Amino acid sequence: MELKRVVVTGLGAITPLGNDVETTWINAVAGKSGAGPITHFDASKFKTQFACEVKGYDPNAHFDRKKLRQLDLYAQYAMVAARQAVADSGIENAPNLDRNRVGVIVAAGIGGLHTFEEEAGYYAINGAEMGPKYNPFFIPKMIADIASGHISMDFNFHGPNFGVVSACASSNNAIIDAFNLIRLGKADAFVTGGAEAAIYPAGVGGFNSMHALSTRNDDPERASRPFSKSRDGFVMGEGSVVLILEELEHAKARGAKIYAEVAGGGMSADAYHLTATHPEGLGAILSMKNALEDANMKPGDIDYINVHGTSTTVGDISEVKAIVDVFGEQAHKLNISSTKSMTGHLLGATGALEAMFSVLSVQNDIVPPTINHEEGDDDENIDYTLNFTFNKAQNRPVRAALSNSFGFGGHNATVIVKKYEE
Repeated sequence: MELKRVVVTGLGAITPLGNDVETTWINAVAGKSGAGPITHFDASKFKTQFACEVKGYDPNAHFDRKKLRQLDLYAQYAMVAARQAVADSGIENAPNLDRNRVGVIVAAGIGGLHTFEEEAGYYAINGAEMGPKYNPFFIPKMIADIASGHISMDFNFHGPNFGVVSACASSNNAIIDAFNLIRLGKADAFVTGGAEAAIYPAGVGGFNSMHALSTRNDDPERASRPFSKSRDGFVMGEGSVVLILEELEHAKARGAKIYAEVAGGGMSADAYHLTATHPEGLGAILSMKNALEDANMKPGDIDYINVHGTSTTVGDISEVKAIVDVFGEQAHKLNISSTKSMTGHLLGATGALEAMFSVLSVQNDIVPPTINHEEGDDDENIDYTLNFTFNKAQNRPVRAALSNSFGFGGHNATVIVKKYEE
């Protein structure tokens, strides 16, 4: 069968760089950091006391009191971003829209961690004396698929509906699932992306115990520093990004604006370690090769790679090795950047955020920077002759962009977007 073409017709975002797409993109291009002291809880006794939080968010501006009782913060973020994306796409106003063929796949790597922590903590303190007493919304607030359910009810979309959980690869996997279902003719459009809100004691404490987070408490804005010798771990982020993916003819028939075309997706497993990437980047190599093959593209067709680039020693090195293996000489001709240097690591939402940056890079011919770079490693594990787009955005033609996301458990997912052409 001939596969259908899939395009991006809407974007929505609430991130550490801004509470909408435009603000997030402007700040990313400007090289601004979203990091600062943690405000969600008192982190004074934690090794890490800063994160990239969403700022100026008022839940009461988006939801009534009754609805808020049902929503963990991660689901709130997802719904805010979804409403922006749907409005941006104009799909709700499409004539004769078949809502049975519009689906929702919004991912989370963890889900309602704050809700779980509150409910379990209350029982731990009071359970022996008072017995079990749980909020009736505990389970539906906590589970990682519930954002998709809320969004479908918000818009009365009856198409395929589920969540995806593959740690920090989750929202790339969600985008790939939506892409595949549309091009196979199973749906006309999808609301897809990811959401996460894990900057709470269990999240920060858990990652601290693994020595995964930066502890640069005296200089949070410069703490996320991928590919720099002085990197000491990632910086947690939060928020949500949602994309509207749509079958091309469906989009054209309603006169939709088209940001970019989704060209392909690749997935793989490291099959190596619970939390560490394969030191030679074997899973990343396979994921990128699979994406290029799926898109029927060659390494020379890619102009920009938005790397996973978390600012961890092993992860940064293995991803660069994988890029050199896959792209060969072309690796020196394309731009590479890690936007996590500005946004922090949004965990299950990070793939969607970086897919959005890739779409906007293709649309605007701008590569956002990797900020905070000071000096390279002493060893030869990272080839610094590559164009890492350090510290300042670069204007250049971007015909196609590739975005990597890798997750605990060895999950790898790669998305490729390209300029839309008739």
